[in-house]
Amino acid sequence: MRRREFITLVGAAAAWPLVSRAQQAKIPVVAFLGIQSATAFAERLNGFKKGLSEAGYVDGRNVTVEYISAEGRTDQFPKLAADLVLRQVDAIALAGLPAVLAAKAATTRIPIIFTGGFDPVAFKVVASLNRPGGNITGITELGVVLAQKRLELMHELIPAATTFALLVNPANPNAETTIAEVQAAARMRGLQLHILRASTEQELDIVLATLVQLRAKGLVIAAEPFLGSRTEQIAKLANRYAVPTISQFRIFVANGGLMSYGGDIVDQHRRVGIYTGRILKGEKPADLPVEQATKVELIINLRTAKALGVAVPSALLARADEVIE
Repeated sequence: MRRREFITLVGAAAAWPLVSRAQQAKIPVVAFLGIQSATAFAERLNGFKKGLSEAGYVDGRNVTVEYISAEGRTDQFPKLAADLVLRQVDAIALAGLPAVLAAKAATTRIPIIFTGGFDPVAFKVVASLNRPGGNITGITELGVVLAQKRLELMHELIPAATTFALLVNPANPNAETTIAEVQAAARMRGLQLHILRASTEQELDIVLATLVQLRAKGLVIAAEPFLGSRTEQIAKLANRYAVPTISQFRIFVANGGLMSYGGDIVDQHRRVGIYTGRILKGEKPADLPVEQATKVELIINLRTAKALGVAVPSALLARADEVIE
């Protein structure tokens, strides 16, 4: 063997481990655990991916993003979270308290990044907002406070009304807190508040049919994942029974609901994506403060108002961030 050939062979052999390591470089896998179908969640997932890209991670290039749906069933979250832990994904992003609690119970190692309208300290998701500790951080909004405001807006829409209803999902651990706070707001205004509970599509059909018998003049929908995944069904039923309704989600108004009042959900998911990217780069969830979303939007569907025979006060219209005509 010639000396030059020998040197070339040795050099190539020395390079093999480097080539092998490059070929085996692991692309991180991020799972987003949600309750809605992938189609219904598409806009929010795109917001999440946008945030990831802002942090330097592009789906399909240097990160793999998988959306895992519970198909409308919160009882599936523990199993789905356990499966993700067995797969050893690099991070779990999710929305809503039931998903957060399921993931928290499943792992103390894999980073969890959440968004939702609940108090993460009260539910012991994190130690504090500034110093979360553990493996969980995320974005939260003032969910219960906004629920009270939704009742106030509904009463402003129909000032002569004294009877309203609140729709909650009893399977959500935050339901009783929401009920207590909105009931307190109703008492302050001398209003009667009926509580409707539903955690399945069938139960929604049943409880919303009672709106007429209860003579409720308006319906407030609690901000939570299952009810948020059924905006089209709720809007259709509420309009059938001619009951003005307000939700957290803009998509509710786009699907024919009357009003929504809440944060920019897509932007909140974008911010979750940014946090996820920072964690993939090596930052620890324990050191990333839980961000509080403070921006809220009021959206009104005038077409629905006209169909319901509701005259929206000019002062309310003037405060709307968007009016669908």
